[in-house]
Amino acid sequence: MINNANRKVFDKLISKTKIYLVIIAILLVILCFYEVKFITPAIISYVLILMYACWTNNKRKMQLSEHIKDLTLTVDNAAKSTLINSPFPLVIVETNGDVIWKSSMFINEFANIDIYNYINNLIKEIKIELENNAEENKKTKDLIFKQIKIGEKTYKVVGKYIKSKETSKKGTSEKQYMATLYFIDETKYLNLEKEYNDSKLSVGIIMIDNYEEIMGRIPDEDKPGIIAQIERSLYDWVTQFEGLIIKAERDTFVVVIEQKYIQKLEEERFNILDKIKEISIPGKLQSTLSIAISNEGNSNYEKYKSAQTIIDIALGRGGDQAIIKKDGKYSFFGGRTQELEKRTRVKARIVAQALEELMKEAEDIIIMGHTNCDIDAMGAALGVYRIAKTNEKKAYIVNESAGVGLNNFIETAKQEKEYLEAIISKEQAIEQITENTLLVVVDTHKTTYVEVPELLEKANKIVVIDHHRRSTDYIENAILTFHEVYASSACELVTELIEYSENEITLSQLETEALYAGIMMDTKNFTFKTGVRTFEAAAYLRKCGVDIIKVKKWFQSDLETYNKISEIVANAEIVNETIGISVYEKKDLNSNIVCAKAADELLTISDITASFVIGKLENGKVCISGRSIGDINVQIILEKLRWRWAHYTCRCTGRRNDHPRGKTRINNSY
Repeated sequence: MINNANRKVFDKLISKTKIYLVIIAILLVILCFYEVKFITPAIISYVLILMYACWTNNKRKMQLSEHIKDLTLTVDNAAKSTLINSPFPLVIVETNGDVIWKSSMFINEFANIDIYNYINNLIKEIKIELENNAEENKKTKDLIFKQIKIGEKTYKVVGKYIKSKETSKKGTSEKQYMATLYFIDETKYLNLEKEYNDSKLSVGIIMIDNYEEIMGRIPDEDKPGIIAQIERSLYDWVTQFEGLIIKAERDTFVVVIEQKYIQKLEEERFNILDKIKEISIPGKLQSTLSIAISNEGNSNYEKYKSAQTIIDIALGRGGDQAIIKKDGKYSFFGGRTQELEKRTRVKARIVAQALEELMKEAEDIIIMGHTNCDIDAMGAALGVYRIAKTNEKKAYIVNESAGVGLNNFIETAKQEKEYLEAIISKEQAIEQITENTLLVVVDTHKTTYVEVPELLEKANKIVVIDHHRRSTDYIENAILTFHEVYASSACELVTELIEYSENEITLSQLETEALYAGIMMDTKNFTFKTGVRTFEAAAYLRKCGVDIIKVKKWFQSDLETYNKISEIVANAEIVNETIGISVYEKKDLNSNIVCAKAADELLTISDITASFVIGKLENGKVCISGRSIGDINVQIILEKLRWRWAHYTCRCTGRRNDHPRGKTRINNSY
């Protein structure tokens, strides 16, 4: 029998020895069973065998322990040698800033630099990370990867930190960490990477905005000289940046320039735009350029196609500006010249015919404007609705929003059965749309600003009719676009389509007045942004029988709204002698409309050439309304305001400042 003490000894033996002892014990038991006289010798023999097994087992463990000690000492010596002779600058520091040890390479590398300031800043960052990791993950991430610039070189700091001790101060415990930091010089690699990136090519397109107008209005003998001046200015400008410029068409040039010069172009803010405008042209004409540059794409052809898309945006925003697309982001420069009317009636006729053909092919037509719908969007929608009905097609207008500026009109429209059935909700529109539905978007071209964004995804055929300066998030898959930034309003464009339709279109009284009201609203009673075509469209509608008194009543505000506007104006502050700024603190469903009207009202005050009104919406978002009657481009200002989930309103009334009230998702928090 093996007692408890022997069991403990037995358990300490290695597995093979245990097996042998068990086998011996079994054989001895069998022997004693047949010969009783062998019991005593068997017990003595088994005890001796067990003692020998324990002795040999302990001896083997001692030999193994000595071998491990020798191996550990060898590894420690190798590790110490590696640390001392490290090919990289190496330092061991604590998070309290104490330097425990530094290698000779570290001393030589930073002999002429006050390296400890850099180390202290680095330690502070590491300490913050330690505290954040401890709070968020309840465990410490022990690896360090940092990049810092020391003197003329850039180093990648790689290391590992461990907890060295924990001290208690005033009842709170503070952990101290020790970090081993390697400084790897990456200067050559980064310089090589920069040189490679700088050598990449960017492709651009330059267009003379008003080439046809200049050629049509100046004498023949002056044409070669004027064009030569413009081209010489362009060639000299591109040569400054060691670029290549090729004339592709009479008014179009293709530019190839290295990426390293893009930053210089941005710093100079494309001064070529101003130089071209300084060229003296008979008849008080002024030449302007649209420039698009892109580095998006794996090949030069893809970059050229990207530049073509960007030049469309520049032209859609009125020209006289440069746009750079770099790393997926757009940068805008210029855009301060007043827009010149240069639409042709030929385009209106072509679009009118194409629109009717698309309507004839469609099963039904759904028309929608932008969110926070105004009378321009609703008037344009009614005009398109009448074109569809004239072509004997079912048509519907999507309307979900109504405010101070539209309530009166909607109430009037829904008194008639036809419009009561034609104006549908978002849910009805989503249910109604099919593969054969033609979707017509009016008074906006932005995917983020339409009344029902889901309809854009469901529609196979989309038509866009808009007059606002083109944004970067425009509807790309439209099969027909009538986008004229030189028009006063969407209602003006739709009126031209009605005029030039193949079928004779008879507008109802309400539709005529809605179209007229849209033009009147966007031009501020025919004061701003009105061209010859604007008055021609208004004259056509006047012939159709507009009741101007009824239209004016739609724009009347109730006493409560008027008091809000008066309060905003009373609280306004004047900045730089010409800019009025006010804040509307109350959360209101119609804050955007109230702020827009207040911004308009501020412009009626003498010496104020630009106004901004900031208001709060019920959903916690912010709306900003900007207006201008001078040289200040409020759109550029509002595009620079990057507030997350913020609304911005930019219904500008002056030079090149017209932009739809819109909402956009922005990167930074408010």
